[in-house]
Amino acid sequence: QVQLVESGGGLVQAGGSLRLSCAVSGRTFSRYAMGWFRQAPGKEREFVAVINRNGDGTYYTDSVKGRFTISRDNAKNTVYLQINNLKPEDTAVYYCNADIDYELGVEGDYWGQGTQVTVSS
Repeated sequence: QVQLVESGGGLVQAGGSLRLSCAVSGRTFSRYAMGWFRQAPGKEREFVAVINRNGDGTYYTDSVKGRFTISRDNAKNTVYLQINNLKPEDTAVYYCNADIDYELGVEGDYWGQGTQVTVSS
């Protein structure tokens, strides 16, 4: 059983930064490409970023390029999302996803419970 636990969300002012973490249980973490998604109020969940199994390949949705950085530490079974220059439109629940298809961005089967990010203007 793979379990994902996100942390690091909070309330910040526009222009601020946050670092989200996603700790993954089990011994198969290094076999999974990992992704971050987000869901804003009244909107569908959307893809944010993905990182391949080795950590040497990443991809971002256009709206976050240059501001968000996804990374991973396979020794700690953890994937991170560094968010800089936050904007009010980044307000959403952020979800970690394991075993995402790195090439197609298709969601994997494993999700965390989400962590709330709220950006005030």
